[in-house]
Amino acid sequence: MIDETELGILADRLRDAERDRAPIAPLVSDFPGLTADDAYAIQLHNIRRRSAPIVGHKVGLSSKAMQEMMGVDEPDYGHLLADMRLSEDAAVDAERFCYPRVEIEVAFLLGDDLPGEECTEDDVLAATAAFAPSIELIDSRIADWRISLPDTIADNASSAGFVVGAQRVPPKEIDPRGIAAVLWRGNEQVAAGRSDAVLGNPVTAVAWLARTVAKFGVRLKAGHLILPGACARAVDARPGDEFRAEFTGLGEVRLAFGDRETEAAAEGRGRE
Repeated sequence: MIDETELGILADRLRDAERDRAPIAPLVSDFPGLTADDAYAIQLHNIRRRSAPIVGHKVGLSSKAMQEMMGVDEPDYGHLLADMRLSEDAAVDAERFCYPRVEIEVAFLLGDDLPGEECTEDDVLAATAAFAPSIELIDSRIADWRISLPDTIADNASSAGFVVGAQRVPPKEIDPRGIAAVLWRGNEQVAAGRSDAVLGNPVTAVAWLARTVAKFGVRLKAGHLILPGACARAVDARPGDEFRAEFTGLGEVRLAFGDRETEAAAEGRGRE
């Protein structure tokens, strides 16, 4: 384990990289012995000093391909904060981020608290009020996405924002393992997959999350949003891109990216 001084130094590096949009070298370059536990401590250090409340969690590395690439046999997780919530009705400034990408996910909206270390898939289904279509905006404050497992964990599992579509479907009305999802950039299909790309069943990912965060004294609460992992590959987001994700049985969700020039022009038109 790194000591508190080193933890603070690494947390400051990530905070400053996000604030200044100035990617940094991998943390493991200077601290090659950095562990997953160290990285979660760094993540939590930065979460605690942000003023926005926690509104949920996300699961990362939920596909076998990503786990094999990282050399791990389980997912990781990050926090979702209120100020990370995006709108379908307002373009996101792509220039706020270092290397923005989007992923399509089946969101879980919890109606009840989940149990902790004994949480099962049945518990997840019983506590879930609804599924919803979502897009997660991911970003890396590590230069060129040259991330190891500790790097992405420390960097809040590379999470930067999320948007949730309007439709809500109770678990009894749809099989969470068989939801097909397609991502469009304008009129071009850029990614497609199914919800069972997430550990074979996204419910499995949420149960894993509940058990894992319980080790740190955290519970997944009623009202929380859980993003269990991507149905398909991540796609780069550029200024001017307009994304639409369609989910079988769940409807759609949109996310557009502007830039400072287009936003300034829009503000100018609004004052006329």
